[in-house]
Order: sequence, then C-alpha cells, then structure tokens
Amino acid sequence: MSMFKAAAIQMRSGIDPQRNAADLEKLVRDAASQGATYIQTPEMTGAIVRDREARNSLFTTEDRDPIVAASARLAAELGIFLHIGSTAILRADGKLANRALLFSPDGKIVTTYDKIHMFDVDLDNGESWRESAAYEPGREAMIADLPFAKLGFAICYDLRFPQLFRAEALAGADVLTVPAAFTRQTGQAHWHVLLRARAIENGAFVVAAAQGGLHEDGRETYGHSLIADPWGRVLAEAAHDEPAVIVAEIDTSLSAAARKKIPNLKNAREFDIAQRPEAALRGAAS
Repeated sequence: MSMFKAAAIQMRSGIDPQRNAADLEKLVRDAASQGATYIQTPEMTGAIVRDREARNSLFTTEDRDPIVAASARLAAELGIFLHIGSTAILRADGKLANRALLFSPDGKIVTTYDKIHMFDVDLDNGESWRESAAYEPGREAMIADLPFAKLGFAICYDLRFPQLFRAEALAGADVLTVPAAFTRQTGQAHWHVLLRARAIENGAFVVAAAQGGLHEDGRETYGHSLIADPWGRVLAEAAHDEPAVIVAEIDTSLSAAARKKIPNLKNAREFDIAQRPEAALRGAAS
C-alpha cells in the first residue's frame, strides 16, 4: 500500500492548552472528513507561551497532558494516524521537551521525537529567541514505519540542518515531516525554498503543518502550511496565516521513482577538505 491522503493542520495556538485542544479537535475532524488517514498538526500545538513562569505552570507530563489525551481519543475514534507536530512535555528530570507524538488508529503512541536543534537566534528586526533556555534538545533522529509510508521526523528549526533529513532518507524515509512555528520574518524569507529543497535533495514528500498569525503571547508566525512532492512541486498550501486544513494525495512509489531518476542518495561520496596555503588563498581573493 503506497497511496494515502495526508493533511496538514494550520493553527494559531494560544496560551490555554484546553482551548487549543478544542481547536485541534475541530480541525482534525475536518481533515478526517476529507479522507485524510495521516493528519499532522504544527509545532507547539498545545500552547505558545513566551513567559517562563506561565510555561512552568501550564506544561505537564504526557500522562496528564490535555493534547495527548485528546489526540489519543481522536486517533482511535477516527481511525487515523495523528501526528502532533509538537507540544511541550515535562520530562522525568524536570526539564521540558519540545516533543512530537505520533498516535496510531488504536489511540496508542507509536513513537515520539524530541526536537534536536534549538532556535537560539537574534534576528535583525529585534526579535531574540533562546529555545535552549526553556527546552532540553533531543539526541535521536526518528523514523516511524507506517503501513503506507516511512515517516522521518523533524520540528521547525531542524529544517535548516539538511544532514538530519539526509540521514532519515538514507534510512528509508519517503515522507519527511516538518511541523513548525516559523517566525513571520524567517518564514517570508526561507520557508518555501527550504521545504522544497529538502524534498528535492532527498527524493521525498514533505508535509509541514504550521502555526500562523499573531498569537496571544505576542509572537507572530508565518503560516503557509505546505505539502510538496519529491520533485519539489507544491501539492497543497494554505497561502495565508489563518487556521486551515490542507489535504493532498500521496503516492510513496513516486519517491522511489524520483530516487531512481536522480540517484544522488546512492551517488554520494566521502571526501576530504583541503585548504590551500594562506598566501595562495589571499592571492585567489585579490
């Protein structure tokens, strides 16, 4: 079985996990009514909260989390694979993880993935982010073997690290997932080109559910949830930042076909980096 219908849900998560869970349920039901059997939500589905004290009071362990409970129930009721792009989960050591969770049609958690690359940046519009101050980075890439696809996991800023996606593709992933909460500035500049590049260079489908719009905590995200095929063609897009559902038919045999036509995964070679003497480098630059 290589064909399935995928959906990406675009949200504008606020600071109340219970309210976000209610919004999630409406959108997931909409996607399932359109025939989607794999449904992905964006990064920080549970809540987007800038304030540290508020985060610490809101977020809890998997067994008590309202998004986890709602997702397990919906996956079982609707008979779908439900991929929570991420939500903040309190770990046993007291630290927070920016964690993706994949639920099977029986409502059980298939696998989880903790975001590896932390968004620690200073943007030229004055925005400054230190994700590592709030979350403990993951250390393992993850692939889930579904009946109709092999999913490779990533979250938002991971998109800028192509080696993660290459490793997952080499391990057999034919659908790469990038749930995100891209800032408006970085999204306008890089969202489309990076997603399409990851699809093309790995011969894989890319499904990227996004947060969009002005959030309660004051941050602004880009939206534009997107599904691309292995040639980088956009199959579906929410061309705005409002809550939405996009759906596309995916045939994973097209990933194998793309990799056969452009066998760059097989053709990659090990190499060394040689540096010319400093004087020669200066001469070349002059």
